[in-house]
Amino acid sequence: MKAVKPIREIRINPTLPSESVLVATERGLRPRKEQERVPHDSREHVDACPFCRGNEDKTPPTLLALPDEKDWQVRVVRNLYPVLGTDNQQSDYSFGLQQALEGYGHHEVIIDDSRHGIEVHEMPERHLAMVLQTYQRRMDALYSADERIKYVLVFKNFGRAAGASISHTHSQLIAMPVIPENIYNEVEHSRSYYRKHQQCIFCSLIDEALTFETTIYSPESGEVRRKIDIGQYVVERGERFIAIKPFASRYDWEVHILPIAHQSNFLEASVEDMSDLAKVLRRTMARLNKVLGGAQYNYYFHTAPRCEMFADCDPSYHWHLEICPRTSIPSGFELGSGLFVTTISPEDAAARLREANLMSKERTRQDESQDHLEKIIKRMQKIQRSIKASGQPASMLELMELKDLGREYARIIEHIANSQGGSELA
Repeated sequence: MKAVKPIREIRINPTLPSESVLVATERGLRPRKEQERVPHDSREHVDACPFCRGNEDKTPPTLLALPDEKDWQVRVVRNLYPVLGTDNQQSDYSFGLQQALEGYGHHEVIIDDSRHGIEVHEMPERHLAMVLQTYQRRMDALYSADERIKYVLVFKNFGRAAGASISHTHSQLIAMPVIPENIYNEVEHSRSYYRKHQQCIFCSLIDEALTFETTIYSPESGEVRRKIDIGQYVVERGERFIAIKPFASRYDWEVHILPIAHQSNFLEASVEDMSDLAKVLRRTMARLNKVLGGAQYNYYFHTAPRCEMFADCDPSYHWHLEICPRTSIPSGFELGSGLFVTTISPEDAAARLREANLMSKERTRQDESQDHLEKIIKRMQKIQRSIKASGQPASMLELMELKDLGREYARIIEHIANSQGGSELA
């Protein structure tokens, strides 16, 4: 078997040229202590969790609940510990070279599911589409209600390594009076590229991913330096969306999901768009989970800002979702240089993700739920037989246990009904 030649090269991000990535595959061979995996809390309900259904009094009031407030599947509340807010308005100030702006804005939590430990790749597609539509509704509501807001960022932290403080699945939304620098630079460069080429740079990248192939030779030796095949960077594809491994990936397993047809603003995406995005996102997360054995990650949406400065960016910008699994901690070199280092080539990472065997876990989860249901029924029947045999009224302990079993029975029935709404991964 021919040895794979190590890669050591600096790659430039085409959508943000000021951002560079160092691909150094030999670094992945260095000896290091394997990080201990934190087990995921897969319980459906946790009594002490403020985000579980039944504990609504432990959070701020509901801003939005779908399908309704009583039997909600997705719920939105204000963040109890906001990074930006409207409750302590102060004026801007500056002195010398220093400047401070008021920390004005909105910070909300989107509780993705009433079930505590469910992961994105386990959610039925129709439910995931409802989560995505909730993002849209809250973004639009905040833009419409507050003219000071220039940008709304939707993001999700999953796992301790990604900064999640609560294990119950949730996303967040922060509306701010400024455009973040990375968004500003990305939109500005896209606009400059469009003015020069009359083409959206993201559309160009999608075209390359789907149609481009070439062989690059070394000018010194004439040997093959790189062979690019059609679809080499494509991880997943639906009718309307595509998941691509960036050529200049900042993180080893980073994946971007984009609409195939040009669209600048996430708020313009249709119900049909959200349905296909849910499918592609679910399958992409399943691939990451399969390859990484449980992914901890951040994902976030980049979309066109709603402000006068970028009112003309509709033909030049292309909204997208960036998924960044956290498998390492940035080193001093990365922090000091601003140069991201990846230890697996994006080409190999894309291949491994494509090859991941997506055997559906949904049927297994349903089988486990059915088994649990049968145990609950048997236990309830046993208690009822015992009460009948004693000839006495049920004791307080028996009544409490029957009540708890009834609640658990209802939860499992609901889970089975929800799971039947999703399609098989395989």
